[in-house]
Amino acid sequence: MKILIPVDGSENGLYAVKHAVALAAQMKQSPELLLLNVQWNVAAGNVKLFINQETLNDYYREQGAAALEKARAILDEANLAYQYHISIGRPAEAIVQYAEEQKADQIIIGAQGEESLAKLLLGSVTSKVAQMSKIAVTIAR
Repeated sequence: MKILIPVDGSENGLYAVKHAVALAAQMKQSPELLLLNVQWNVAAGNVKLFINQETLNDYYREQGAAALEKARAILDEANLAYQYHISIGRPAEAIVQYAEEQKADQIIIGAQGEESLAKLLLGSVTSKVAQMSKIAVTIAR
């Protein structure tokens, strides 16, 4: 079984990781775990006139690594193998696309992440993933 766990660095996002650890403990064979962090694309408009692509890539990598740090520590402590990836784009769409590309069997996602103003303007990433996904979505609280 292949499980995708999108994380954004929030405590709520870590519930999904902890849920996946508990689920893995119940399985005879450890699932293939995929951690994903999606960074919003900040290179809109004229930003690229002032910041080069290498600097942007470094920014995405640093922010993604920071968001994945606690999730990776939980999986390391549980002695579970995993892969991780950092995507750039709109979170819900990127999560569903990555799940399809990786042929994930399930998505385990936190009930609410660090969305603040974006949540008010765009709606919940979690609910969008649940609506858009063609595979099972478990919402962890």
